Amino acid sequence: MSYKKVYLKPGKEESLKRFHPWVFSGAIHRIEGEPEEGEVVNVYTSKNEFIAMGHFQIGSIAVRVISFLEEDVNKDFWKRKLAIAYDLRKRIGLADNPTNNTFRLVHGEGDNLPGLIIDIYDKTAVMQAHSAGMHVYRMELAEALSEVMEGRIENIYYKSETTLPYKADLGPENGFLKGGSPENIAIEYGLKFYVDWLKGQKTGFFVDQRENRALLEKYAKDRNVLNMFCYTGGFSFYAMRGGAKLVHSVDSSAKAVDLTNKNVELNFPGDPRHTAYAEDAFKYLDRMGDQYDLIILDPPAFAKHKDALRNALQGYRKLNAKAFEKIKPGGILFTFSCSQVVTKDNFRTAVFTAAAMAGRSVRILHQLTQPADHPVNIYHPEGEYLKGLVLYVE
Repeated sequence: MSYKKVYLKPGKEESLKRFHPWVFSGAIHRIEGEPEEGEVVNVYTSKNEFIAMGHFQIGSIAVRVISFLEEDVNKDFWKRKLAIAYDLRKRIGLADNPTNNTFRLVHGEGDNLPGLIIDIYDKTAVMQAHSAGMHVYRMELAEALSEVMEGRIENIYYKSETTLPYKADLGPENGFLKGGSPENIAIEYGLKFYVDWLKGQKTGFFVDQRENRALLEKYAKDRNVLNMFCYTGGFSFYAMRGGAKLVHSVDSSAKAVDLTNKNVELNFPGDPRHTAYAEDAFKYLDRMGDQYDLIILDPPAFAKHKDALRNALQGYRKLNAKAFEKIKPGGILFTFSCSQVVTKDNFRTAVFTAAAMAGRSVRILHQLTQPADHPVNIYHPEGEYLKGLVLYVE
């Protein structure tokens, strides 16, 4: 099959030789023909040598590479890519685990499928496109996915209204590409939870905190736990299973608090240890006493792009300083950043500054990151977005 051609400026193929999966618009010398948003194009060096193929898009990232070989992009192509991703999840013990039917099947560049996210919740796959190309190929992807996961997936829900570039004018609509079951209870390490893929954030649940929630469970025994930015309460019900004395969940969204209460009720019906509050995080931290000796800070991304970095770091400093100020001696703080533009060093410096501001003696027990089903492509270090620290506060 012949694809339109993109020619690079001299020397601009170096990053592609290192298998970095993006071609920036500034690297392009000329384009043969007029590719539409999401169309597959072949990329050539200034010496007219084929180097990669990918989805074309108007914007600073002009091509997202889907292959470094010249091949036909058809259903078999997508099947092969998805089968490799599925095989990885099976090999790390996530895909066929009777106590866990929730995992990320495709993590964009980490699975050599830039612009595509697929999360599995029991028999439902939630598919999200972050590039025009993945949107254009959504039906082929859905068919390939059904075949690769033969019989395991009954529903495929497409959820890309808020994740695609609005300038591309693609008119995406959320909805089922296959099936349509309203059954939305999934299991993570033996705990049940409702997934709101229709209206919830991301694909309906933050799958990326699974291993960090499991770690928290080990620290929760006999502690008073505060779960800030609780969303659907994941850390809260792990803390309860770990034997926490009391668990308070806080989120500014009343809808999130409702879902947290439902999830806690699903696992611990009528348990008096849990209370949830719909309140602004900083207001709650200001008014709370010093009753907590285990605090989780898992805020939404404070910075979506580089311009917001300074304000984001200020936000992390302020938030962590409040927690350090109020946490009981001998307390443990789980603190996170999920902003891709905030580096590990940025985040650590912000947290250390906060500790110094509060004048507390603090030690690092664990340095956390995203789990194995959110792999980082070694050629695309930008894919490492989740940073976390577990701190002991004297």
